[in-house]
Amino acid sequence: MNEYTIPGEQCHVSQCTSLAVVSMFIRHHNLLQPLRDMVKVPQKTILYTPIDKLCSAFLAILAGSRGLVDINKLVRSDPALQAAFGLTGCAEQSVVQDTLDACTADTVAQMQQAVVMIFRQHSASYRHDYKTEWQLLDVDTTGKPCGPTAEMAAKGYFGEQRYRRGRQLGRVLATHYHEIVVDQLSAGNTPSVTVFQPLVIAAEQALELDDEKRSHTILRIDAGSGSVDNINWALRRGYQVHGKDYSGNRAPILARSVTQWVSDPRVRGREIGWVTAQPTEYVRPVRRVAVRCRKKNGQWAIGVIVSSLEPEDVLAVMKRPPQGMPDDLAILLAYVYFYDERGGGVETAIKDDKQGLAITKRNKKRFPAQQMVMWLDVLAHNILVWVRRELAAVTPKLARYGIFRMVRDILQIRGILVKDEHGRCVAIILNEASRLARLITPSFQALVAPAHVIVRLGET
Repeated sequence: MNEYTIPGEQCHVSQCTSLAVVSMFIRHHNLLQPLRDMVKVPQKTILYTPIDKLCSAFLAILAGSRGLVDINKLVRSDPALQAAFGLTGCAEQSVVQDTLDACTADTVAQMQQAVVMIFRQHSASYRHDYKTEWQLLDVDTTGKPCGPTAEMAAKGYFGEQRYRRGRQLGRVLATHYHEIVVDQLSAGNTPSVTVFQPLVIAAEQALELDDEKRSHTILRIDAGSGSVDNINWALRRGYQVHGKDYSGNRAPILARSVTQWVSDPRVRGREIGWVTAQPTEYVRPVRRVAVRCRKKNGQWAIGVIVSSLEPEDVLAVMKRPPQGMPDDLAILLAYVYFYDERGGGVETAIKDDKQGLAITKRNKKRFPAQQMVMWLDVLAHNILVWVRRELAAVTPKLARYGIFRMVRDILQIRGILVKDEHGRCVAIILNEASRLARLITPSFQALVAPAHVIVRLGET
């Protein structure tokens, strides 16, 4: 970072000037105040408070760090960025790591309460209108590889990493709003079927879902969570459920009851059909659709979709149901395509966070420390979603940017921060040579207008 002065002003060159704009937005709206009020780390203050060190870690995540060691390079070396975020300085990365290691189960509980409070104050999904539209919650898990000596590390499913050890991350995503409702961390050998109910309970508490709201909420799940017990549990609580049957052995048996197979016009070689066997094992009426595809050995791979939704509800939630075909076929395809959209919901969100926020790279040996990092990741994801919403109100093109592009492109534009004699940032000059800076400057101007900060283009 370069620094020079001009009469009455002081200018700081930063590689992440655009992140400084977002930092001032966060600071102006006191987004992180619940952390300072509620989270108490059992560690004494010497030069920096524990919360300041957690905020430094959070700022590094937004700056695109691939590990906590990057705090030195991305935050500590950029005083202008620290000032924009409201920090008077930044501790060395090892000191920040010590603060995370000092966290206890009580600290984690406080952190969760603080993040939930921030979520309720600023999220769109918490203010969802259940009377006019379905609330859609996607539930999924993903592996987080880590060292074999880390707490709760165990052999489990980690994609193609057959012999890796790690932990499992469960997530509930408010899909229409791209917001994380809750994340939970568990041992690496924990199956999805066992974490489903605790995840839904945590999401229910975060969203404050009563009986009426649950009846207008859809839980969309994959086969890992789709056991009969889990589906019945959700149905008893009043939810609507749409997901894949857990049992791979039961699927071929149910598929035998299909009287007519229909070729999927979107997916070559895929066939679908109604399961006619009576679903007596479920506590509420459900519809089932069998889906089959040819494997390389010529045999059929078969799955069964289970849904408590009525046909008109599926067509309504799809918004753009299949067109140009008989109603019966359109309904059948809608059930299948609604499940397929998980790929653009929670699965895409997890992949985006792995690429943009590097949620699988910051591993801590102590489990409470890892949980604190997880909640910082959740906070970073949601704040980026809220910032994107504000930016897209001025520049609609930005609504298509995922978390990865937000971190890599939007938050890493070079520029200059100008401060007055009192140390207050009064202007931000973005690199005019950047095409993206030219696109986003009007959005940034609107973002920090309440803070009375000027954003413009210039040479840097």
